[in-house]
Amino acid sequence: MAGLHSSSSSSQQSFPSRLLLILTVLPLALAFFAFVLQWRGGGSTDPITLWSPEPFHFSGMNNPRSGSGLNRRSSSGCVDLSGRSKSPAFPYFKDWKFDVGSDLTPKICIISSTSAGLEQTLPWIFYHKVIGVSTFFLFVEGKAASPNVSKVLESIPGVKLIHRTKELEEQQAKSRIWNETWLESFFYKPCNSELFVKQSLNMEMSIVMARDAGMDWIIHLDTDELIHPAGAREYSLRQLLSGVPGNVDTVVFPNYESSVERDDVTEPFTEVSMFKKNYDHLLKDVYFGSYKEATRGNPNYFLTYGNGKSAARVQDHLRPNGAHRWHNYMKVPNEIKLDEAAVLHYTYTKFSDLTSRRDRCGCKPTKDDIKRCFMLEFDRAAFIIASTATEEEMLHWYREHVVWTDKELTSKLLRKGILTRIYAPMAIIQGLRESGLFASVIQSAQTTVSKDKSLSSAESSNSSRLDEPGIASSRKIGVKESIVTTGRIMQMTGNFSYGSAIPPVSPPVLHDFALEYNDIKLTAITAASSFPPRVG
Repeated sequence: MAGLHSSSSSSQQSFPSRLLLILTVLPLALAFFAFVLQWRGGGSTDPITLWSPEPFHFSGMNNPRSGSGLNRRSSSGCVDLSGRSKSPAFPYFKDWKFDVGSDLTPKICIISSTSAGLEQTLPWIFYHKVIGVSTFFLFVEGKAASPNVSKVLESIPGVKLIHRTKELEEQQAKSRIWNETWLESFFYKPCNSELFVKQSLNMEMSIVMARDAGMDWIIHLDTDELIHPAGAREYSLRQLLSGVPGNVDTVVFPNYESSVERDDVTEPFTEVSMFKKNYDHLLKDVYFGSYKEATRGNPNYFLTYGNGKSAARVQDHLRPNGAHRWHNYMKVPNEIKLDEAAVLHYTYTKFSDLTSRRDRCGCKPTKDDIKRCFMLEFDRAAFIIASTATEEEMLHWYREHVVWTDKELTSKLLRKGILTRIYAPMAIIQGLRESGLFASVIQSAQTTVSKDKSLSSAESSNSSRLDEPGIASSRKIGVKESIVTTGRIMQMTGNFSYGSAIPPVSPPVLHDFALEYNDIKLTAITAASSFPPRVG
């Protein structure tokens, strides 16, 4: 009996010892196993590889027809993120080149006319790659067309550069657009109108390039604008557009406008998180009820435009309708407006934006001249200040009219839903920057000669390669075919009315609400008077 008791006691004492041994050996075994796996994998020290979590890939990079793509490799070999990242930085595609040869659908391209440098353009491009854009047609001028910047942009797969060469201008001078009426009110005017016409001509050319490249959707966007694909199950523009009914031709993204809270912003995409919502995404009573507080003494609810941007299906007879919309030569497009998705417009986010606008236009700071140069009231006011005031006066004006310094008012409008916080673009771009992606792109371009990536090289300003596969051919937009095609379509369409191109338009003002209210009131009085008088 004593021996049995002794044996039992010994067994109880050895159990903690065995447990301690297991807890000690197990971590060591796991660590050894991990070391073996890393050693067998080649022991890569590439920081991009180390920061790329294998089980995840960008939600925008997976095929929306195959589900969410969580923990599933796509055909492009990229790995996806779904917001549940285990990495210390925002996950990104392991191969920074983003395989543009994938069979992901729908295929989306963006066309833009830009003079911006790499500090703005690189985050803009790769953010849109993350959410599902595969191809970019960039019509470059100024800093964007310089040899060093062009070399970097041309090295990015899916990016096509079109330089503003003499040949390009001669080609666009023969465009059918000059013989039509829908854009004529903007012809031969300076500054904003000149840019508006140039953007329309570039959009016309990009339609041909998009068709040749097999694109499904085309979007015109400036490099100070980011698409915010809210409303999709994942943060994916591909998924959003794949859910659009097949009979829809164009999709309007209402724009939200940046609301800066400091006067020293240097990188808007990663420093600005507050935006003012569009009228289309607000209840009418909320919008007009807070109109004066939200406007803060400025000419309008938004500083600049309020009529959004649009995406169009690439199809026969597609044409631009100004920088904000698309149209069709043969029919009135079936257009829908999205309830949640938006274009985030980062306007006047930096104090230097005041002088940059002034320096782009050779206009005089007079009432009559600025009306010819600028379409929107705030642009006119900003140009006057930048042209006539001292640096100190400009800064004071900027703080008063642009920067949201009143925290109490900001909190009030956030509660009402006029203002909103949006962090996804900031997180994506900051994560890409921290991963070393942008530095890798620049470094790679410095050591690699780019080939066959643009219509014309920055070194040879007058020899555009217009016959490359996937690029607009001079045969397609040349003078003879342009004139013949114009005549044929005009004859086929007969008296079809095109309407005028849609310019940048300000959001509704209180005057509009008052007129609508009076119309409703008048209708109600008229209806009441039509009833027969009561008897007795």
